[in-house]
Amino acid sequence: MTNSVNELEDTEVILVVGSNTTEQHPIIGEKILGAVSRDTRLIVIDPRTIHLSGFADVYLRPRPGSEVAYLNGLINVIISEGLEDAEFIASRTEGFEELKKSVEEYTPQKVEEISGIPAGDLVHAARLYAEAERASIVYCMGITQHSTGTDNVMSLANLAMLTGNIGKPGTGVNPLRGQNNVQGACDLGGLPNVYTAYQKVADEDTARRFEEAWGVEGLPRQPGLTVTEMMDKAAEGELRAMYIMGENPAVSDPDLNHVREALSKLGFLVLADIMESETMEYAHVVLPAASFAEKDGTITNTERRVQRIRKAIEPVGEARADWDIIALLGRKMGASGFDFSSPEEVFEEIRKVTPSYAGISYERLGTQGLQWPCPRDDHPGTPILHVDGFPPGGGKFTPCEFREPSEAPDADYPLVLTTGRLLFHYHTGTMTRRSPSLVREIDRAFVEVNPADASELGINDGDTVKVSSRRGSVEVDAKVTEKVGKGVIFMPFHFAEAAANELTNSALDPVSKIPEFKVCAAAVERLN
Repeated sequence: MTNSVNELEDTEVILVVGSNTTEQHPIIGEKILGAVSRDTRLIVIDPRTIHLSGFADVYLRPRPGSEVAYLNGLINVIISEGLEDAEFIASRTEGFEELKKSVEEYTPQKVEEISGIPAGDLVHAARLYAEAERASIVYCMGITQHSTGTDNVMSLANLAMLTGNIGKPGTGVNPLRGQNNVQGACDLGGLPNVYTAYQKVADEDTARRFEEAWGVEGLPRQPGLTVTEMMDKAAEGELRAMYIMGENPAVSDPDLNHVREALSKLGFLVLADIMESETMEYAHVVLPAASFAEKDGTITNTERRVQRIRKAIEPVGEARADWDIIALLGRKMGASGFDFSSPEEVFEEIRKVTPSYAGISYERLGTQGLQWPCPRDDHPGTPILHVDGFPPGGGKFTPCEFREPSEAPDADYPLVLTTGRLLFHYHTGTMTRRSPSLVREIDRAFVEVNPADASELGINDGDTVKVSSRRGSVEVDAKVTEKVGKGVIFMPFHFAEAAANELTNSALDPVSKIPEFKVCAAAVERLN
């Protein structure tokens, strides 16, 4: 996030796109609803009618996979009506003329043909966003989990810079992270192409600094593999061992038949987790990990805030904190640099090799934490990014052209399947589906079908149906509802016995390598 969560309570317009915020991030969703109650204007863009849609000044329901088209359409309207922030563009950006030329063809009428968004509604949304003194963009995996996800995010950045909504309170481009420490994992090198603070592994000077800091030689200069790429290599027999911590790819990854084949071909799979999962069936060794309540350490949340977590109870049984397990394995393998005795010692090394964390210490974190970048011990942290400008050359507008999703409906699979989460369950349900009170709310998988499609298919609400794609099929209950538009179906992915990811496409965004969970061709057939 370029800005902070609490700023949502003090902004003029909030644009929520690809985020079912009240269900996926309910605390932030409540802040948005609170802002709306105090006259903040709300724009919601989502292919499915969500709770926030009912509070929106403008609700746009696009065809899944048309993100670049409608975002370019918003930019087209803003430029054609002279609503852009000319001073901000001139003083802090570059590439505006190229952007202007690239969006000329994305007229509201053309965007309506591509996305299904009525031209008049698109114009209304563009004006509302551009005319605000302070407007904030909030997005989530409905934007990123596409084969064009990088272009989608770049388009949002274009929109924010075009209107000067960067570098001041109540503005920004604000992704909501999907799990509690996704931000921290990325910050600290949990990506295959960077070390901590997004220092590229391919950069020679960076690699040498880490070699010196760690007392090693020969660190790779080539990026590694993403999770989806690992599964491909495992299926091909090129990757022979994996160590998985707190993840359940046998339910959460796309094209699960392929994933199961990959996991079964591994010569050695180690799983560290707190509960049994579907992935555990493939493990050769299971290491008992400590839960959040059983360990000390830090978590970095979605607004870049580094926070202390403190042990409430001692680990049960033989469970250990993840850092402790990894350090023990490193020592057992004869490697140097793993002689840590506490998470604070680990964090002190993090500070030394991570410029954006250099000024953060356990002592300074207290109960409120600090937001990075925090480069010095006397630095207060950074609630808002880009206040004083962008790197040399300014913020770069990046023209993006609309591309169709990797898979289109056809006669055999005439519907578009999109997936997501529910308020009462979390990720693959490993924890939440063990809670009787949550299971009472929703206990099984379902597919949402538009009434017009249901009528054509002879499906009634509550019928058992088979949902199929080119990769597999599952049996679920049908929910006939206007929440989805004609030609679109929706499934939550929490339910292993009817896993939506049996169906989803493993096609990747070429830059981020994120799979296209949000769009695939599907068919629905009544079974009873």
